[in-house]
Amino acid sequence: MSLFRGRRLLASLLLSVLLLTTACAAKAPSRFDEVQQESTKQKSGQAVAKKATQGSELNGFFPDSEDGYERVYTQEKKGFAEANLKKGGKVVAQLAISDTTSTPTVASKYANSTKKIDGYPAVELGKTQTSILVGKYQVKVISKDPLFNASARTDWIEKFDLEDLAKLK
Repeated sequence: MSLFRGRRLLASLLLSVLLLTTACAAKAPSRFDEVQQESTKQKSGQAVAKKATQGSELNGFFPDSEDGYERVYTQEKKGFAEANLKKGGKVVAQLAISDTTSTPTVASKYANSTKKIDGYPAVELGKTQTSILVGKYQVKVISKDPLFNASARTDWIEKFDLEDLAKLK
């Protein structure tokens, strides 16, 4: 009987040691843990310049809903505002205004532009994006439907209140 009791005691002791060592074993942080730690150390909103325009202020420069198109705001934050352009309940394009104060390299891509829309330098990115630089603001239209082509994107850029946006500081 004491042999049986000794085995039970030994088994209990080994099980306790096993649980203790696995519970206390230091787990090496994954690359995601390291990135999470770095990002939580940074101040919130640090990437956006303090003098960037509030997104809610940019909403007033977007074109109104018209001709069967519906404008639906989807995002606004400091330095950026975005809306979906819907037709028949389907998103056909995204409209956006961003303040380039925080991202001066964005503004620099317009320096050598030969294309203009309403007198503002314009660039096309691939077959789905058209944008212009109005002062310090980038106005962009992105096609989400193949039928919403470059001509349609240009038409919608021209519907923004570009004149008043140019006056915004």
